[in-house]
Amino acid sequence: MERTQFNNAVEQFQSMVYRTALHALGNPQDADDAVQEVFFRLFREKKTFEGQEHLRRWLLRVTVNYCRDVLKSPWRKRRASLDEVPETPVFDRPEQACLYREVMALPEKYRTVLYLFYYEELTVREIGELLGLKPSAVTTRLSRARERLRETLGEAWQNE
Repeated sequence: MERTQFNNAVEQFQSMVYRTALHALGNPQDADDAVQEVFFRLFREKKTFEGQEHLRRWLLRVTVNYCRDVLKSPWRKRRASLDEVPETPVFDRPEQACLYREVMALPEKYRTVLYLFYYEELTVREIGELLGLKPSAVTTRLSRARERLRETLGEAWQNE
């Protein structure tokens, strides 16, 4: 990949990769590391991409796989929290902050499918391809994630 193509790809897709990693890992510092690693892998990649959509999907796939590897690494399982105040985004409305907290409290497998479906606007089939799941499994995860949010958010969920 030429340097100008690489720079354009970083400029265009950096925020998408960061958001995906943040939702999967739940930590801004880990998400920053993931962005660096994903774009490093893109820089080393020898194959040519058929277009922007092909590059976008490749980046999403690499990000999801990298985050999975990080989450199952022995180092991550053994580290202790420093009990720092977590960096959370600032929201315009309190309901947004509440929804964010509840989504981040979901298990990673539910957070990831919710994020890809609602924020990256991928179809169930596309999410299945990215995560290596059958479309029915993606649908099930989406359904279970929504149900958990309904249970925890109660009336606020019904009003939305």
